[in-house]
Amino acid sequence: MGIMSAFKSRLGVNEVTDNKSNLGKSLIAELIGNFMLNFFGCMSAVTPNTNNVLIAFTFGLTIMALVQSVGHVSGAHINPAVTFGCVVTGKVTIIRALLYILSQCIGAIGGSATMKALLSESVIAKGVGNTGLAPYLTSVQGFGIEFFLGFILVFVVFGACDANKGDSKPPAAVLIGLTVTLGHLVAIDYTGASMNPARSFGSAIIANGWANHWIYWVGPSLGGIAAALLYQHVFAAPSKGEYSPVQVEEKELKRLDGKNEDGVA
Repeated sequence: MGIMSAFKSRLGVNEVTDNKSNLGKSLIAELIGNFMLNFFGCMSAVTPNTNNVLIAFTFGLTIMALVQSVGHVSGAHINPAVTFGCVVTGKVTIIRALLYILSQCIGAIGGSATMKALLSESVIAKGVGNTGLAPYLTSVQGFGIEFFLGFILVFVVFGACDANKGDSKPPAAVLIGLTVTLGHLVAIDYTGASMNPARSFGSAIIANGWANHWIYWVGPSLGGIAAALLYQHVFAAPSKGEYSPVQVEEKELKRLDGKNEDGVA
């Protein structure tokens, strides 16, 4: 009975059946988040006289705004790679994760479709912001780049949102947005700097372009899972009452110096 109860809890059946659950609001938040990401981000990629800096900051600033706006509702994953990282570390249930990813993909499709509908044919002739692999790279190299893009993003998400960091906790929205900007500045010319399977999926649906599409799912997702597990089991801040190795060393040095924990002799 205990095993079955634990399985149901991990699966998240209660979130679907509980009327007090915020699952519905969270799914809407994730859908809107990816809608806005694909709408504004992909529009910057096809804007006349666009450049990598414009694209990078558009994606980064959009994420920054969305994390600040709906982070309290759904956690503002807005990316299956983040959701995969959260589910393997037990931060969200399996059912919630699957529904998040579905909502993210629907939102991304809607954002790209709306962008295409609102722009002129001459602009759309340049594409709809679909991510693609540079011709001088192999698919394995593209996978590797997207792996590390997903890794750094999720690693920063976990670090910025670590509840046990207390007063040292940084502004998560700013750090996450700047990390997205960083990834785009570095990798646009190589893979299009997806970092986000849903973002690439939405564009691929509207553009009907699927060349090497698998790298945009497998790369960021595996990178996100690796980063989440690494942070959770190695770098997570200690909970209240616990001490990190650095804090333990500092306490021991103070003890040897004849000082109390406040550094007073």
